Amino acid sequence: MSEDLYIAPGSKEEKYRTLLPQVKALVEGVDCTVSNLANVAAALKETFGFLWVGFYRSEGGALVLYPFQGPVACTRIDFGRGVCGTAYNERRTLVVPDVEVFPGHIACSSRSRSEIVVPLYAHGTIPAQNEPWGVLDIDSEQPGYFDETDAHWLEMLATSLENTLNP
Repeated sequence: MSEDLYIAPGSKEEKYRTLLPQVKALVEGVDCTVSNLANVAAALKETFGFLWVGFYRSEGGALVLYPFQGPVACTRIDFGRGVCGTAYNERRTLVVPDVEVFPGHIACSSRSRSEIVVPLYAHGTIPAQNEPWGVLDIDSEQPGYFDETDAHWLEMLATSLENTLNP
């Protein structure tokens, strides 16, 4: 695969439709989870120009920073705290149009205005019955940026990653 990702013109949905197969090709056959997550974060950031894209892994009773792209980030987030910890505890995608009004929001960057967090599961697990192994966290500088389109496609991305990652 080329070093440069093709950035799809047009709507968010068109960009996701183009990006998903590219991400699958990037991680297919690569046995290193850290490398794969780093490439996925880079692909998302390059395609959409997000402020921050990264992963947190469940470890020792908290979410611990894993590969990311963007400004310096919080290293450890307790379960149930902030958007990431809440999405993890509730086992559901959270779309936050304005992080300033989210109870307990953790401001790793003052430039973050909206956020989406998607729980990540190991292949073959049933989300309602199992803890996620981590979360995908994305921040935008634009208030109200994320919507159901993002939730749908990022959940599809998370599901496709289940088959290629070994967290």
